[in-house]
Amino acid sequence: MLLSVETGTFRRTHWSELAVCFRFASVKRKSRASSPSSSSPHTDLLTYVRGSLDKLEGPSHHWLNRDAAETSKQLVKEKGTYVVLAGDLLYGDPSGFFEKLKLLQQRSPGVCFMGIHFSDQARITDDRTALAELIVKEYLTFPVLLSEKEFPKSSGEEVRYFVFRDFKNPLIYQDKDLDIASVAKDLDSLSQDTEKSKSVKLFTNTWSKQADAIKEPHFSSFLQDLFLYFPGCLSADEVGDCLFLSDSNHHRIIISNYSGEILDSIGCFPGFEDGEFESAKMLRPAATLYDEEEDCLYIVDSENHAIRRANIKTRVLETVYPKVIKKSGGLWSWIMEKVGIEKDDDTTVDADAQSEESDAPSLMFPWHILKRDNDTLLVINKSCSKLWIINLPSGEIEEVVEGLQGIMEICGELITEKLSVLKYLPSTWLQQQTKAITSCKELPSAALLSSFSKFGDDIVMTDITGQRVLKLNRESGACSSIQFSNIGILGLPYWLSTPLERVFNLASGVPEAHISHTHQLRLLPGKISITLKIEIPQCTELVEPVQESCIWRQARGSITEVSNAGSAVEPSEKVGISQQWYDELDNLAKEIVNPELAEEEEEKEEDVSEVESGDDGRIRIDCSVNTSPGSSELIVYAALYLRLAKNVETEGASQEELARRIADVLKPARNMTTMDEDLFVKVLLKSKREVRDIVFLKPVHVRIRFDTMDHPKADNSRDIILTDSSAQIDVRL
Repeated sequence: MLLSVETGTFRRTHWSELAVCFRFASVKRKSRASSPSSSSPHTDLLTYVRGSLDKLEGPSHHWLNRDAAETSKQLVKEKGTYVVLAGDLLYGDPSGFFEKLKLLQQRSPGVCFMGIHFSDQARITDDRTALAELIVKEYLTFPVLLSEKEFPKSSGEEVRYFVFRDFKNPLIYQDKDLDIASVAKDLDSLSQDTEKSKSVKLFTNTWSKQADAIKEPHFSSFLQDLFLYFPGCLSADEVGDCLFLSDSNHHRIIISNYSGEILDSIGCFPGFEDGEFESAKMLRPAATLYDEEEDCLYIVDSENHAIRRANIKTRVLETVYPKVIKKSGGLWSWIMEKVGIEKDDDTTVDADAQSEESDAPSLMFPWHILKRDNDTLLVINKSCSKLWIINLPSGEIEEVVEGLQGIMEICGELITEKLSVLKYLPSTWLQQQTKAITSCKELPSAALLSSFSKFGDDIVMTDITGQRVLKLNRESGACSSIQFSNIGILGLPYWLSTPLERVFNLASGVPEAHISHTHQLRLLPGKISITLKIEIPQCTELVEPVQESCIWRQARGSITEVSNAGSAVEPSEKVGISQQWYDELDNLAKEIVNPELAEEEEEKEEDVSEVESGDDGRIRIDCSVNTSPGSSELIVYAALYLRLAKNVETEGASQEELARRIADVLKPARNMTTMDEDLFVKVLLKSKREVRDIVFLKPVHVRIRFDTMDHPKADNSRDIILTDSSAQIDVRL
């Protein structure tokens, strides 16, 4: 649950529009501490923060959302620009001030952001759990300091923003009168990094594609391994028997039928990119809206401030708003894009959009979506305080409406009609879900507007507390959880593999996954057949057999080819995007060197990997490599979907003990601290669901190093002898 300080990353935000979108007053917006040497609550606060950076926990502080690996070095540099949000971060609905901070974070690369929540000894345990849930709900990527030390509060203000450089002379902003554009100017004036200032200017009047190496909340590093992670929204197509589930913090849309069989998925990696479902990228997708006439799905891409449209038939995702034009730069631009170092100007807006006035309205963290007619989309933010009316043919915002009253005047009939079915839900459960998402004081149930859908006589609804999907019969009141199947079609999750775009960013702080097993082999060159036999923890069982799409292989060094062992098993149509990128680059290189040879190889039948459970209960993964003399390495990633088994290992255990079993299984791969584990268990138990039903992912990361000898010579001393070898490697998780 602990992460290094986040430096701001660009997302596709039209920065010049921010002040108009929020309409904050600039009168008396800030004050400054009198002197860096004087003793004042403000300077004492900065001293306290600086003194807390080198330890995750101390006599009066606890860091959340910060990487434990950072404890060996100071969290941030002594010199630099910082933005700190301080106060009661759990008061009321914090979405408003967090959105402001996240916009500044997106706008200002190189600036360190953090939050400070003040608590006391009596509330410390509950506040820690509540803050962990808040990090998940608000998708906070900066660390949060939980402090038991009291600092004087400004009268009438719950939170304040501190902007300073080198822990001196802070500018203090009150949330009520915050002018976000003025804060940005102050940040620019404090920053002495001319290169970063230059990069800011490049994005002043254009929509820009964000960097692919996006940092995520560290608290999600162990919740990520749950099958669903913050399933925020859901919609349905009754005629086509389809459910569209926004697995928001996994940045994907899962398409299934009503019985839970997964049919397809949209999105592979956090980011912003149009294209086929396997390669398209979104950032925390929220509400969806299925259009039967067009056979397409409209998606609210919340953290990208965009609306996307997925063509179900062609399986292509495109951007509806804002208008984006992808420049084509030829072969090398394609390669640079794949490795995550494409040029900043690869994605631009339409020329008409560029010529718009600087104060034109734009989406800011949209969440809900409705369709008024064939040409109009109604998009609403999470707190139901702002409405954007988008004209589909032009792809432009026609009008922006603020306040729930104004929103209800325009689309109140649509909202009321949809919310009417909530009367069938138990009031206590409804209240719990409403509070878990956000608070809308005037109309609390509006928070659930995009979290449920009618399906025949049932109501299908997401449960973000329990990380599941429920169905409730409106007549009988019977409630059950949808048991998803065909999970392997989702492929290898992006956070397990090391795609090309992440390999090039490892120096920027992207950690490599935990290695489950390493092995050294010394063999003769030639074809080597490798069999991995994987033993899962005794307290667990496989939810379903491992599919080939959940496995990713990569070869380095003297291995000339990696192929899958022959089998009668049919290959999966979906292959992990990471493997696709490597295959595409390999094929591209062959085409450049020898086009005719590439065409011949396309005609050959591909071998298929054998993935099965052996008689001994272990999982078997087969693959083959062709090696030459020298050193090489074979890397195998696999995703195993498990749940706790109902056997003697778990019989009679309490729900808390079962939750700790899951934590123990995930701990080696996630390097959990004791505090991490405690929070993880509390989050699982808060859902009140049967822990044995929770599906979680156990990553497998095997590295096999080959030291291949020279080819043996034939009797004539001229020819070489080709050899076939085999090896079995046992892996215990």
